[in-house]
Amino acid sequence: MKNKKYKVNEIFYSLQGEGFYTGTPAVFLRLSGCNRKCDFCDTDHFGFTEMTAEEIADAVAAYPSRHLVITGGEPTLQLDSDLMRAIKAKRFYVQIETNGTRPVPVEVDWVTCSPKDAPWDIDRIDELKLVFQNQDVEEIAAILPAKHHFLQPLSGSNIPQTIEYCLAHPRWRLSLQTHKLIDIQ
Repeated sequence: MKNKKYKVNEIFYSLQGEGFYTGTPAVFLRLSGCNRKCDFCDTDHFGFTEMTAEEIADAVAAYPSRHLVITGGEPTLQLDSDLMRAIKAKRFYVQIETNGTRPVPVEVDWVTCSPKDAPWDIDRIDELKLVFQNQDVEEIAAILPAKHHFLQPLSGSNIPQTIEYCLAHPRWRLSLQTHKLIDIQ
């Protein structure tokens, strides 16, 4: 659908601050809206600009990196094949950060799932990234199998407990929000 409009919260260029691709220069496309309302979320779900797929693709292509991180909110509420085709035409490697409640378009190259509450309906995961709150992460990992496993402290408040868990369960890697530590977007 050529004139379909997507609700874009923001587009910016920075370093990926979390998970497997930490430190990678990336363009971030933050879509507006979410089907979860997490207390610790740092996204404004109400502010957005409506843009077509072509406008989005042109805007993200204005930056030198061809690593695109699509996030939200929950990006799968809007992300579809039309938008993916426009982005892929600009030769992007596409990473998505999702809460796992919906399937991911097949054109996405890397899926980072940061699940909150069940139920989940995700069809593939490359990287499972959990905000650690002393929950049973092994049970979640059994339900949501992934190639890579990361634990992230809750807003930095429980770093020692998260480190302790990773040391006791070595398949888990520590993921800090390095973008916040070095004060970049």
